[in-house]
Amino acid sequence: MDEVRVCLAGATGQIGRRLVPAILEAADLKLVSAVARRAAGSDLGLVLGGASLGITLQADVAGALAHTPADVLIDYTHPTAVRAHVRAALAGGVAVVVGTSGLKADDFPEIAAQATAAGVGVATGNFSLTAALLQHLAKIAARHVPEWEIVEYNKAAKPDVPSGTAGELAEMLGAVRRPQPAVADTHPIGPHDEARGADVAGTRVHSVRLSGFASACEVIFGMPGERLSLRQDCAESAEPFVFGTLFAARRVVIQPGLHRGLDSLLFGPVET
Repeated sequence: MDEVRVCLAGATGQIGRRLVPAILEAADLKLVSAVARRAAGSDLGLVLGGASLGITLQADVAGALAHTPADVLIDYTHPTAVRAHVRAALAGGVAVVVGTSGLKADDFPEIAAQATAAGVGVATGNFSLTAALLQHLAKIAARHVPEWEIVEYNKAAKPDVPSGTAGELAEMLGAVRRPQPAVADTHPIGPHDEARGADVAGTRVHSVRLSGFASACEVIFGMPGERLSLRQDCAESAEPFVFGTLFAARRVVIQPGLHRGLDSLLFGPVET
């Protein structure tokens, strides 16, 4: 494929508006349509404060894909909308890159089956390179260290808990093996068992929501007398996600099936 045609959903959001110039500057990508519900009907370039791009913003993903053929949908919208967007794209044989949080473990078998049937790829997760390295290194550590927990930090307004990054990391580690439970979890004492965190694929996950945080995810591995911490911090900026998102867009059009995490596209599976 000489040129990958891109539909960008969430084009006027924090990450979407940074992706627009990156896609336009890429020789092998072509931005053919964009979705932003509140600015629907307006020219994308003008909405972003620049020159006209000749791309009229659409109100929804299904309409955008029906209006203009695309090879890949890049979605940075809202957790409540992402499932419908993925289904609409796959129904039309369009590959998908999902940077939006909101997909749950129960969603992935259906998405994997639909992607395989359509002969296209779906990539999900945090598309920051350092987040991908966190996931990759954590899976290696889980092969050797029997105990771990995850703590993720985000701004006070982030509604989804745990974050997509933390939830996906927990599920990835659970696929390597289940962590050894803490002795204290056998007979906890106190009125609030939930203080031990949510059980996600066997991993205890703790979500912090406070002003002053942008985004961070830490996995802590423990053994008697020693501890290993792997942590990724991300500033409130779109820049970290540009490279990984465009890398994934290039790969999902030639690699059918479900790819959870940028690390799976960069490094392949970790042998267990």
